[in-house]
Amino acid sequence: MESRAIVLAAGAGTRMKSEKPKVAHELLGKPLVNWVIDAARQAGIGEVVSVVGHLREQVIPLVEEDTRVVVQPERRGTADAVAVCREALAGFDGSLVVLSGDSPLITPDTIRALIEVRERSCAAVVVLTMELDDPTGYGRIVRGEDGGVERIVEQKDCSTEQAALTECNSGFYCFDAKALFSALEQVTSDNAQNEFYLTDVLEICRSDGRVVSALITEDPSECLGINSRIQLADATKQMQRRINEHHMAEGVTMTDPELVWIGPDAVLGRDVELLPMTFLYGRTIVANNTVIGPNSRLTDTVVGEGCSIDETVAIEARIDANVTCGPRAYLRPGAHMCEGSKAGTHVEIKKSTIGKGSKVPHLSYIGDTEMGEGVNIGAGSITCNYDGTNKFTTIIEDDVFVGSDTMLVAPVTVGAGAVIGAGSVITHDVSPDALALERSKQVEIADWKQRRHNASK
Repeated sequence: MESRAIVLAAGAGTRMKSEKPKVAHELLGKPLVNWVIDAARQAGIGEVVSVVGHLREQVIPLVEEDTRVVVQPERRGTADAVAVCREALAGFDGSLVVLSGDSPLITPDTIRALIEVRERSCAAVVVLTMELDDPTGYGRIVRGEDGGVERIVEQKDCSTEQAALTECNSGFYCFDAKALFSALEQVTSDNAQNEFYLTDVLEICRSDGRVVSALITEDPSECLGINSRIQLADATKQMQRRINEHHMAEGVTMTDPELVWIGPDAVLGRDVELLPMTFLYGRTIVANNTVIGPNSRLTDTVVGEGCSIDETVAIEARIDANVTCGPRAYLRPGAHMCEGSKAGTHVEIKKSTIGKGSKVPHLSYIGDTEMGEGVNIGAGSITCNYDGTNKFTTIIEDDVFVGSDTMLVAPVTVGAGAVIGAGSVITHDVSPDALALERSKQVEIADWKQRRHNASK
């Protein structure tokens, strides 16, 4: 049977004390709402509808590529948020999962289990519940004499007896779509918050003689909603542990897993070693037998086999096999380190190709450059690619030797096998196999110290 999902992402999240909507805050480099959408996709759900509202101009760009976006004009409660999806889901007859966009720890397995329980029992709704030692703040599950779910009572509406219940609502449901939209027409705002509660649907369906049941999660942390920075930090720590344990089980070594942070979309080969204070975010890929860290952060970067990436920041870079980076290297977008090349200490490379076996060992900036094979760049050298208005390209052909403290003022080409003398400012093309020097005449004034001393008297 086909299943679809609604992701509720319209809330403000006032306890976050932020100018960003709650669901746009990131966990391990990915916005909270995208964790939930990805879990739904991985569970096999076809169409996903995102409900946006508060600061939607920030949320829509996060979800519009992967989901159908529906706007909740006014925040009038969770039932209203689901009701605005009626047109988007018109004619759908199947399992409709409702997910909270601020609960990034939910797993595809749990979503699948919700769907399976509902379809097996032909229930109008199955709610995911959790047993908590401290249920404060959560809606309580009230069961009937038959053990079925009778209703859910929100914290502010609980009696003393209901407040003592420890089985709580997670905010995740699987509905029979037709039963859901029929029941929504009967939901009122007669409650402490004057809102339309989605939880009221359960009591309405039960009154109509439909099956209403619950699936108790074995891991309540999956249902953790992010309402504060403290809860965000707690969820990050739990996801960090979950991801790291997965990679270690697949052959990755971590000196201290507590000091390694890996995003959900990173792909790691076997015998990769991650040293403390390593961050791998976005679609970063690391091949076998590579060592990363300490103090390294890679985002959307591809790293080949057998590399050493030490104290390096790399963003949208490509690093081929057997490359050495760092310590304290910075690879900006468009940097391509070819096989066996090197970016050394305090080196910054931007939108440039460093050819096979070429070396930029220390204290250099290489920008908008096409560098061939076997090139050596002396310390303190710079490709001057920007004139304040436009960017220009430097071409350095194979086997060039560039002396220390050289400025290559683009646009300029240095021919294969050429040698650039230290301290030169190169403003014209250099022929292959030539020696290029550009230096002012050295002036020496004899006895300068004594003459200066006498003059001061």
